[in-house]
Amino acid sequence: MSFFTGEYDCKLDAKGRLALPAKVKAALPDVAVQELVLRRGFESCLVLYPKVEFKKIINRVRSLSEFNEDYRKFQRSFFRGNAEVELDSAGRINIQNRMLAYADLTKEVVVVGLGNRIEIWNPDLYEENLINDVSEYSKLAEKYLADD
Repeated sequence: MSFFTGEYDCKLDAKGRLALPAKVKAALPDVAVQELVLRRGFESCLVLYPKVEFKKIINRVRSLSEFNEDYRKFQRSFFRGNAEVELDSAGRINIQNRMLAYADLTKEVVVVGLGNRIEIWNPDLYEENLINDVSEYSKLAEKYLADD
């Protein structure tokens, strides 16, 4: 099982390729190097998964009833925003133009490890989506991590 952590300032090359940081690549399972899925995040970012992790989510989405209109809309939006990618010989992933536009990615990006997945952010949007208030962070930690 992969475990990604840390925050890395990176650059996209002129062709929209991102070289993953060495620590991120090292955390990929051997099979995952050729089997990665990039999807549009719920915020304006991109999310990269080893395919084995992404399959867990796909199974949940596929289990939704095709007879429910809201489920169909969700499934349509969910599946349209995904792309299978792989690392090239230089350890880079190619990001499609539509995905670059969705996440407002140009040259500078922030790569963030979130356990089973990696987020790729425009640096300004990333800062806007962080908790900068220590008190708020503490309250959320208590809410989600405290023993019941």
